[in-house]
Amino acid sequence: MENKEIFNQMEQLESRMGDFHVHLGVLKQRVKELLEENQQLSMENEQLRKILKRETSPKPKSAASRPEGQAAAQPARREIAAHAEEDTVNDTSQQAGLVGEAHDNLARLYHEGFHICNVYYGHLRTEGDCLFCLSFLNK
Repeated sequence: MENKEIFNQMEQLESRMGDFHVHLGVLKQRVKELLEENQQLSMENEQLRKILKRETSPKPKSAASRPEGQAAAQPARREIAAHAEEDTVNDTSQQAGLVGEAHDNLARLYHEGFHICNVYYGHLRTEGDCLFCLSFLNK
């Protein structure tokens, strides 16, 4: 009887070790997924910090620091320049047949490091250029 009990205990131990091995494999896979997600989020966070830093960089001197004559003339100059720029943009877009604002926004997103293709839309590009995105931009 003693040998039979030892044999049964060995089988139970072997069965539990198999269960532990399966559980360990599942845990290893989960850790791998978490590490990949952490790396992706770190890269995305770094990219977003660069964008935020670029957008919040100090602007040129304000009108308050200029003499009064220049401060009063500056808004008028900006308005004239804005209208001239709008006219130029309108003429150019009509003549050259430029694509819409949506295409420009997608191009900007791509250049900021995000996918714009239907396969990975919105994900951070980690391995350089994406052929799907480039194909979409060139349409």
